[in-house]
Amino acid sequence: MGELSDTFKVLVVDDEPDVEAMFRQRMRRDIRSGRYEFVFARSGVHALEVLVEHPDVGLVITDLNMPEMDGLTLLDRLAEAWPGVPSLVVSAYGDSGRMTAARERGSSGFVVKPVDFNALRTAITDSLDGAG
Repeated sequence: MGELSDTFKVLVVDDEPDVEAMFRQRMRRDIRSGRYEFVFARSGVHALEVLVEHPDVGLVITDLNMPEMDGLTLLDRLAEAWPGVPSLVVSAYGDSGRMTAARERGSSGFVVKPVDFNALRTAITDSLDGAG
């Protein structure tokens, strides 16, 4: 963790409208303690805009199936424009083909929906440890 701030900013990208409220509720202790700050985007296109607005994002968590730009394309764009930012995939579709495709595009982890937030916390920690 950096000297200036011990808070990691995490961008969550998912087109489902309830995801933001769910993350804020299930991760509230982590948010209150200052461990994580979350910002949200509803599509891959929106995520790229958010990354420009928040250059201090330290991790991107993305769904795969979204309008405008899917999660795999977003992972490709992240690798091109923000190569140092780790990513995780959270998807309802956890087949080995999608997991392999996500890994090949730089994702450091894959969490299947419905999200087990304890598993997600572990995946976040592992991704951030690997990025340092």
